[in-house]
Amino acid sequence: MTSPTTGPDLHSWYASVGAVLAKAARKDPADMPEDAWRALVATTRDGIDINPLYTREDEIAERPAPGQFPFVRGGDRSGLPESGWHVSSRVEVAGEVSEANTEILDLLNQGVSALWLTAGATDLAAVLKDVYLDLAPVTFDSGADLTEVAEAFLALLDERRSAGDGVTNRAAVIADLGASPVTSAYAGADSIGLDAAVRLAARVSEREETIRTFVADGTVFHADGAGDAQELAYSVAAGLEYVRALISAGLSAEAALGQVSFRLAATDDQFASIAKFRAGRLIWARVAELLGAPEAGGAPQHAVTSSAMMSRRDPWVNMLRTTLAAFGAGVGGATTVTVLPFDASVPGGLENTSRAFAARIARNTQLLLLEESHLGHVVDPAGGSWYVESLTDSLADAAWSALQTIEAEGGLIAAIEAGTVAEAIARVRQARDADIAHRTAPITGVSEFPNLDEQALDASRRGGDTYRYGRAFEDLRDRSDAHLEATGARPTILIAGLGPQAETTPRVTFVANLLAAGGIEARNPGVTEAGQYAGAAEGEQIAVLCGADKRYATEGADAVRALRDAGMSKVYLAGNEKGFPADATDRPDGYLALGMDAVTALTTLLDQLEVK
Repeated sequence: MTSPTTGPDLHSWYASVGAVLAKAARKDPADMPEDAWRALVATTRDGIDINPLYTREDEIAERPAPGQFPFVRGGDRSGLPESGWHVSSRVEVAGEVSEANTEILDLLNQGVSALWLTAGATDLAAVLKDVYLDLAPVTFDSGADLTEVAEAFLALLDERRSAGDGVTNRAAVIADLGASPVTSAYAGADSIGLDAAVRLAARVSEREETIRTFVADGTVFHADGAGDAQELAYSVAAGLEYVRALISAGLSAEAALGQVSFRLAATDDQFASIAKFRAGRLIWARVAELLGAPEAGGAPQHAVTSSAMMSRRDPWVNMLRTTLAAFGAGVGGATTVTVLPFDASVPGGLENTSRAFAARIARNTQLLLLEESHLGHVVDPAGGSWYVESLTDSLADAAWSALQTIEAEGGLIAAIEAGTVAEAIARVRQARDADIAHRTAPITGVSEFPNLDEQALDASRRGGDTYRYGRAFEDLRDRSDAHLEATGARPTILIAGLGPQAETTPRVTFVANLLAAGGIEARNPGVTEAGQYAGAAEGEQIAVLCGADKRYATEGADAVRALRDAGMSKVYLAGNEKGFPADATDRPDGYLALGMDAVTALTTLLDQLEVK
């Protein structure tokens, strides 16, 4: 970590930080160390220290212009819209081909400029009817059928050329065939084999059109819980597997590098996303340099908003998440961005919400950034920021270190087969899940500020096996919805106030928010003293005592006893155990406080309420 520069202004800042921290710790500012500011340093899950302040000492040498090695500030912009990046929409052809073609043409007329397409080989020509392929790049997602789809696509290109389609610059026809044999193996998805993909790449590399065969798909690792450095390292390692196979098949290093693109996840951590795409280009450029073809290291990047960050509860909040993610990806220099619909995490989509509406919101999220905010009119707007530049380099260093570990194990294929990739990702996932469970990494609408009154999800929209941040809280909400479906009411817990409302409100609010995160309704009859509990407790099994520590010290034991006398099988205290008198005979059965493992506590409460 680089220390801030010295100087009178910075020393004043040091002193101010020390004074604030001293006040919080109830110490004399003179007793605080000079580097007290280091208490404000945050460390990411990739082990990167984030300073509270960046100064000129963090400044690095000015990077080369966009489009120049090492491409940190952006790759080659040929084929990109003047407004910024390509707005991509995913289209899965599952019904009538004519309807799919109409949908595609409507999308292209409504602001979409690139397609992410799943279609069968026999349908391809009809699906892409009247689509100008020199204006709208196509990325295919064809799994094990890629060879047939690619053949159909190449035949379509040849047919249009023979018919005189008006395309004078064949290189302007851009397509990504989407072969991902290595990363698909990790995800357990269908894909053509590596050898078949290499043969296909050898063919298309000789064509006039700009066609890339392989996508190094980092999103499969992200979707499993990987950190940013891991996602970068493993996607670059996948790209290396493809390039090595292509070179072994006789392609030059330059031609092999030209057959690889990248797909990365963008999250609502906007600065991390900006740095990720910049760092990804830096690492791949270094790989190209080591292969002797540095100028071929500017591979395109397809950003997809994170599926893991998308909540199933209160999914409307996902609109905010995807806006930040699209912003981060665009500012970070992604060439193509796909925004997932806000209800993509809900199987079948949110009830009573049309697919057209969800798709329009996803599309317009980007169009607002591009057409109204003019975000794409400045290339690399974050360039020169001390924080972003430092984060870019730190993330690249962490990813490069992880890449070297993979290389030492014999490459990504060997590491996946040995299980070391899954183990490394599991460690990061567990650390993140622990932070989420303790609510130190809050998720709006899920672990914080949950809306317990939102429409319950039916059985077909609950559960599943996909990884999502806060999934453990959503599983608890599933239990509550099933209970509501079976009994007509949600599980409830009594809020027992101890003292006037001004004293109890902070903890009553905390407890109600906490219980709602687990699908439990807090029933608050407004009682303020132990003598009122008997009349308020009817029908309840569990109560949470809410008051101030000073009142717990004098009245807490009597209140606990009164709640048990009122029929409560369990009595919890809002606050820490140290706030309750140590010598009291009548003690709570548990404590609900900040920093606790909320998932474990809520699971216990639902079990005690006999919620299945």
